[in-house]
Amino acid sequence: MSTPKPHHVPSTGWIEVVTGCMFSGKTEELIRRLVRASIAKQQVVVFKPAVDVRYAETEVVTHTGARLPCFPVATASDIEAKVGDAKVIGVDEAQFFGPELVEVCNRLADGGRRVIVAGLDQDFLGRPFEPMPQLLAVAEYITKNLAICMVCGGPADRSQRLVARDQRVLLGSEHVYEARCRACWNPHHFDDPQDTLPISG
Repeated sequence: MSTPKPHHVPSTGWIEVVTGCMFSGKTEELIRRLVRASIAKQQVVVFKPAVDVRYAETEVVTHTGARLPCFPVATASDIEAKVGDAKVIGVDEAQFFGPELVEVCNRLADGGRRVIVAGLDQDFLGRPFEPMPQLLAVAEYITKNLAICMVCGGPADRSQRLVARDQRVLLGSEHVYEARCRACWNPHHFDDPQDTLPISG
């Protein structure tokens, strides 16, 4: 009687998405997972869009000051070119990349990598912020963080823009945005209609 051959399970990767509004701790959670992977002796590499220079050019930085070295890249395709042998890939501010990011993340996961992506799920008008909806659809693991509403103190899932600018992408932090709950959020009301508040980035 022949011995059955053991079933071969291929090494598979996956995609994790951490999402939510501004100030909900997305980057903080991304850094936490990447640091734990490094402690486990896994090779880690981190990317962010080159346009994001609010706090640092070559680091992923939280609003509270935690930071991790990263590669700033102009396009999602640049991520694949710089991944090297890393088994864990972090991508911050994913909403600033185009739809190509979904294909890149899928290819990396198909190749056995763990891909952790953080980004806004909605823009300041409450619209799904591509490519995040597509990433949420293909991810194995999804975490949605809530912030604290700066008006009522309740759970917040919206980003209130405080300055009167209508472009979709507007880099900034506490001078430009604050977290709001559904009831307190008003996308067409600006605290500073003359746009005199300072803007970072």
